[in-house]
Amino acid sequence: MTIKVGDAVPDATFMTMTAEGPKPLSSADLFKGKTVALFALPGAFTPTCSAKHLPGYVEQADKIKGKGVDVIACLSVNDAFVMGAWGKQQNVGDKVVMLADGNADFTRKIGLTMDGSKFGMGERSQRYSMLVKDGKVAALNVEKPGEFSVSSADTMLNQL
Repeated sequence: MTIKVGDAVPDATFMTMTAEGPKPLSSADLFKGKTVALFALPGAFTPTCSAKHLPGYVEQADKIKGKGVDVIACLSVNDAFVMGAWGKQQNVGDKVVMLADGNADFTRKIGLTMDGSKFGMGERSQRYSMLVKDGKVAALNVEKPGEFSVSSADTMLNQL
């Protein structure tokens, strides 16, 4: 079952890369009492994700946060080392929190996995964006396979 607008986000633990190495971040710490623009994608360093999806949120970060968003977070079923390296390569800085859902725990709980095995990627996240207010889904934009439009930073900005 896929998460829907009005649902609470499930409990999960993400990993983030810090100067001291990988650190856990609970979904409660990420979402409780905050407005979060979360977007997810199939993989770090992949073409659409690197050329359009992440850069769009980095470029629009100030406008998105200016409309009341406390945190912009990028999630992928990759490990914290990969997400950290990708964030550096993309010059994310402190504009976007790079979340590793390495075991796809969160992604499975919200029902948005995809099978990337034909590309040698295994279980991954579908491409989507989600606006979460104090732990509840306020907007959800799930892409059709192979597409990139409704989960973009521009769409998120228009929904705020």
